[in-house]
Amino acid sequence: MNHYETVFILNPVLSDDQVKETVQKYEDFLVSRGAKMVAKEDWGLKKLAYPIQNKKSGFYHLFEYTVDGEVINPLEVEFRRDERFMRYLTVALDKYAIAWAEKRRIRDKQKA
Repeated sequence: MNHYETVFILNPVLSDDQVKETVQKYEDFLVSRGAKMVAKEDWGLKKLAYPIQNKKSGFYHLFEYTVDGEVINPLEVEFRRDERFMRYLTVALDKYAIAWAEKRRIRDKQKA
């Protein structure tokens, strides 16, 4: 099982329901292909460092998951086809990044 983290930015003109629906759609996409969700985070509406598609903000989300097999390419093809996505980045995590992500999640829970 490989460990991955995907961060994506959704178009800011979407309603809260549309954002939740989009996030759920892609979570279901991953789970249906055998992925096990480790964590998912909603970072909310954030200002972008530079305009993308003439937008100055976007809804940020993070998925952390483990999966065996070829799932990343079909996922990214779906991201490219969906006009609600402005940007995305998928990274394979090594053991140090996995440990850091776990520490970050624990720290964030303690702050809340």
